[in-house]
Amino acid sequence: MLRSWYLLCCLWALHLPGAGEGAARGIDTAHYRERVKSMFYHAYDSYLENAFPYDELRPLTCDGQDTWGSFSLTLIDALDTLLILGNVSEFQRVVNVLQEGVDFDIDVNASVFETNIRVVGGLLSAHLLSKKAGVEVEAGWPCSGPLLRMAEEAARKLLPAFQTPTGMPYGTVNLLHGVNPGETPVTCTAGIGTFIVEFATLSHLTGDLVFEDVARKAIKALWKNRSDIGLVGNHIDVVTAKWVAQDAGIGAGVDSYFEYLVKGAILLHDEELMSMFLEYNKAIKNYTKFDDWYLWVQMYKGTVSMPVFQSLEAYWPGLQSLIGDINNAMRTFLNYYTVWKQFGGLPEFYNIPQGYTVEKREGYPLRPELIESAMYLYRATRDPTLLELGRDAVESIEKISKVECGFATIKDLRDHRLDNRMESFFLAETVKYLYLLFDPDNFIHNDGSAFDVVSMPYGECILGAGGYVFNTEAHPIDPAALHCCRKQKEEQWEVEDLMRAFYFLKKSKKSTFKRTADHSGRESQTASADTSSGSSRVEMNPEKNTKRRIPLLSCPNQPFTSKLSVLGQVFLDNT
Repeated sequence: MLRSWYLLCCLWALHLPGAGEGAARGIDTAHYRERVKSMFYHAYDSYLENAFPYDELRPLTCDGQDTWGSFSLTLIDALDTLLILGNVSEFQRVVNVLQEGVDFDIDVNASVFETNIRVVGGLLSAHLLSKKAGVEVEAGWPCSGPLLRMAEEAARKLLPAFQTPTGMPYGTVNLLHGVNPGETPVTCTAGIGTFIVEFATLSHLTGDLVFEDVARKAIKALWKNRSDIGLVGNHIDVVTAKWVAQDAGIGAGVDSYFEYLVKGAILLHDEELMSMFLEYNKAIKNYTKFDDWYLWVQMYKGTVSMPVFQSLEAYWPGLQSLIGDINNAMRTFLNYYTVWKQFGGLPEFYNIPQGYTVEKREGYPLRPELIESAMYLYRATRDPTLLELGRDAVESIEKISKVECGFATIKDLRDHRLDNRMESFFLAETVKYLYLLFDPDNFIHNDGSAFDVVSMPYGECILGAGGYVFNTEAHPIDPAALHCCRKQKEEQWEVEDLMRAFYFLKKSKKSTFKRTADHSGRESQTASADTSSGSSRVEMNPEKNTKRRIPLLSCPNQPFTSKLSVLGQVFLDNT
């Protein structure tokens, strides 16, 4: 059981105190923090004025368009960023707007992957941050609330996609009618393995296990179909489990599958998920890593198929930092940073041997991955080089991409031509990670020294103690919340009984325990305590001892299945 502490070290590494919180190598972090905030509001206000209620802003024509399903997506994606920037009043306003205006019962074909990470993830994060934002939460929060119900409704719309012979989901689902009869069965690996963070959170908050179950089944199906050398391909047929695209790597089409194995392990204290990733990591190092670059190889043979670096791969150093592999993470990060310096951004594809962009892949849609890695690594190392990347990102994006109505995708980094799109992840991820890089005192970086106590029906729950797990769209999930909404009361009863048993063991000279069952069928503990004056029987069931209140332990208690958890502590009444 002690090995579960390993899963927590990656979180606490992000909270280690160290020098360099202020200016490093002449970089004024307060100045750049304000610059990033200004970037956010220039983009956010432009969206509200010109594009809402459409999904995204078109910054060159100052209008909007629906892209992923007509959800006012940018508003959902930006919601938790508002709180991270300290704007509680706008957060509260947007919560009301979303409750009144977003409808998932529509005849729209939606990406299962994108709807999950942006909509479900964004709503879950905002739900868990609502109280911190001053929203008047309803009784039973965080186990209930309007944003949680919206997230659950959206996720239920995705469940028909998982009804396949393999348990791996289709890539697209109609929100009103389910999977279309002619839907292609070919789905990318990331589109199959990127659900455990959101779906497990939903299951823990609502008590409905179906979400976590389908997410786990999909993950295990990919694991089962890995090659003999331990690699997975890029696209697979979810009906036959046959690999359609056999290129193996860490980038586009695969990336967040690996990310969610690590983050799912952290969130759920799940050794199986971490073991899967560590096995993949061995194969990745053996077959795809060359001089701290990661290439694409044939999944069955390990031969190089594409000697390119993709901008989406820049999340990898951050993921390495989460498992404590800091030295390898920094070396790979510095490789990627040289590409940024060469172009003022990361091209979608970069030919490593030639040291230049790949034809028709020269663009930079303001992706966050390299900034994300810089944020994680800076929390772990305080290396000022990471702040320099943040500075360069702010300067480049403002110089190249800023237009009158927001920030435009860079169509070609060679000549700085722009494209008429501002993806919602710019506000959800890019700006957020930049701000967190320059804001060491943000509540997201909490080291556990501050927290909130929430009264629950059977005790008190600790929230907001830090260790937030970001989904792949940078929506932070408080892992403590997963332990606040236990629907299986037997688990909580067992912990209470064990605590009371421990108390009597300390107080009595000799104690024996046995199980009894009350009229409801629930097991309870009884104790026989021998004293010098004779033998007396003391019932350990609190429901039968209302007159004699048994003192509880003063130490914090945790759910039975995660007693080694630092986060998610549950305190009993009158602790």
